[in-house]
Amino acid sequence: MADIKDIAAVLADCTKSSDMKQLLEELFTPAELSNLELRWELLKRLASGDSQRTISSDLGISLCKITRGSKLIQDNSSQVYKILVGSDNKAKNRAKSSK
Repeated sequence: MADIKDIAAVLADCTKSSDMKQLLEELFTPAELSNLELRWELLKRLASGDSQRTISSDLGISLCKITRGSKLIQDNSSQVYKILVGSDNKAKNRAKSSK
């Protein structure tokens, strides 16, 4: 059985976002992708400073799920922190360059 290292290696080999999008659509059901999108949205909202209660109300998700995301956003050793909050914030830089 494949382990997470195998999956991570395959994902890391995708250098174009269009290839990654296609791979994700091939690997996951629409429901699974919707859950992933929701998780990413809550992480982005936490990183931008929205309150957990506001996110819960807006997105219709439990505070427990949001608290887990909040811990990742606060942990400067997490990849989520590095991507969404850290000084080399790729997500924020992408948003700025697309304006």
